[in-house]
Amino acid sequence: MAAALALAERGRGRTAPNPNVGCVIVRDGRVVGRGWTQAGGRPHAEAVALGEAGDAAAGADVYVTLEPCAHDSARGPACADLLVAARPRRVVIALTDPDPRTDGAGIARLRAAGVAVEEGLLRDSSERSMAGFLTRRARGRPHVTLKLATSLDGAIARADGESRWITGPAARAHVHLERSRHEAILVGRATWAVDRPGLDVRLPGLEGRSPERIVLSARARQDKAGPSFDFAQDERNPVWIASPEAIAALENIDHLFVEGGALAASAFLAADLVDRLLLYRAPILIGAGRPALAEIGLGRLAEAHGRWRLHDARMLGKDRLEVYERARNQG
Repeated sequence: MAAALALAERGRGRTAPNPNVGCVIVRDGRVVGRGWTQAGGRPHAEAVALGEAGDAAAGADVYVTLEPCAHDSARGPACADLLVAARPRRVVIALTDPDPRTDGAGIARLRAAGVAVEEGLLRDSSERSMAGFLTRRARGRPHVTLKLATSLDGAIARADGESRWITGPAARAHVHLERSRHEAILVGRATWAVDRPGLDVRLPGLEGRSPERIVLSARARQDKAGPSFDFAQDERNPVWIASPEAIAALENIDHLFVEGGALAASAFLAADLVDRLLLYRAPILIGAGRPALAEIGLGRLAEAHGRWRLHDARMLGKDRLEVYERARNQG
């Protein structure tokens, strides 16, 4: 299942509105089929893995990160039916599909055909892997990751605005990897106007996975049409939105990467729309610099506690990355 989850990550940020699923087929201790959901959402992971396994899928064990779909589609057959036809010995599923068109029906179809089904293996990891799909289903919006790159004393720039570079090359490369795993990247109006950031992916082999660009501005309509924002020569014109809540209307975007600046980051935090926080901290002190955040709507200090839980921490060269997840009530 861990291998299936690793395969699923290859599709992250490329499969919306479908989930990024991974599948591994094992027979007699040997992997005979591997697959992950392809760009655009089809073919599904199970179809790819079964195509690779061929007749070897009969009597095999299938590991898949999400319940095989049970609904018909013009884009391809139901994966539950493909598995029934392949006659595996057992199907191990990490997570039940919340899509009401499947939601247990895929498992029921497999069991009715005499296939053993096991559920729940590495469930938490699967939920994290498909956070975009699950957040869209549960909350009607993309899963939001906020990136902050700061000095030890919480500054994102010197007082005069100089900010290149706070973190080192390893941390910046990691940011580009994260960009490649999101369908869209967002910055605030001031960051876009002053810095004119590329917001693309500049890692060898991943250049084609640059996300769609979005600019947050309370005056989105006026700014988009204004003379200071003439993008006639820009082949990747950004999408403009007027509020963080407007991300719910973004089509085929299940993973959103919020990258700057302080006002945009604060607006998403104040709206409680940040699900994951990437905090890159460089071993430097700036002093009277520009803070990473503005007002985020806390009424009192007690409200700040219990909101975030540490998921991961690592060194990237001389810089430290800490990954936090929003602690939310289920449902």
